[in-house]
Amino acid sequence: MRRTTARMARRTVGHNEAQMSWNFPEGHPITPASAEADRATAATIAGAANELHQGHRDEEPAMKAHPAKSAGDDLNTLRAEAADCRDCHLWKDATQTVFGEGPAHAPIMLVGEQPGDKEDLAGKPFVGPAGQMLDRALKEAGIDRDRVYITNAVKHFKFVPRGKIRLHQKPNTPEIKACRQWYERELATIKPSLVVAMGATAAQSVFGKITPVNKNRGHLIELDENTQALVTVHPSYLLRLPDEDAKAQEYDRFVDDLKIAAKLLRKLARAA
Repeated sequence: MRRTTARMARRTVGHNEAQMSWNFPEGHPITPASAEADRATAATIAGAANELHQGHRDEEPAMKAHPAKSAGDDLNTLRAEAADCRDCHLWKDATQTVFGEGPAHAPIMLVGEQPGDKEDLAGKPFVGPAGQMLDRALKEAGIDRDRVYITNAVKHFKFVPRGKIRLHQKPNTPEIKACRQWYERELATIKPSLVVAMGATAAQSVFGKITPVNKNRGHLIELDENTQALVTVHPSYLLRLPDEDAKAQEYDRFVDDLKIAAKLLRKLARAA
């Protein structure tokens, strides 16, 4: 019996070590130096990421109950609470919770799908290639990124390991539902006039049900008496298009959608 128990313990340790080996890309050990070498944008948070993963190795924290959204919420409180969220399994392999960023009462709230590899390491939304695409489109549409609040429907990076890299995986419905409390509380705190849902996952979170993008994009949809929604594609969709002509055409459509948001922003400014 003791020999059997010992063999089981060795197998468990081996499994845990193998699992931890792919939490960071490029097969590097989890250290601030390697994170800085591979991810310039994550340099300032590499040490924190290491501590988070060390905590994952030690023990699995108990599920934490979160209070219902309330008028007393503020973004700093929400961000601190979300950092300890264990309401689905995605926290286990992610570096950290990636919460939203932007003005506390921004007139426009942009909602994406989930953080990617660079966002997971940096702890900030839309800092990778999709973020650069978004910045370019916002500028062309006439929207200052500093004036909008940017977040994701799902706050942890979901991926599968493929050798030395981590490949993005689309969140499923239970994961979206588990994370929707954070979107709802962000929405209740910021009280934007417009919510822009970028991609199918974001649209599902915003509307609370599966919402096709192409059937609903390009026009304003009323969420309640004070808030409207706009559905468009996620900027990462544009990056995946292999045909350059199609990519240019779809990019122009994406900018046109954002121009609807810009028009509303100007209207709000005149009314203020």
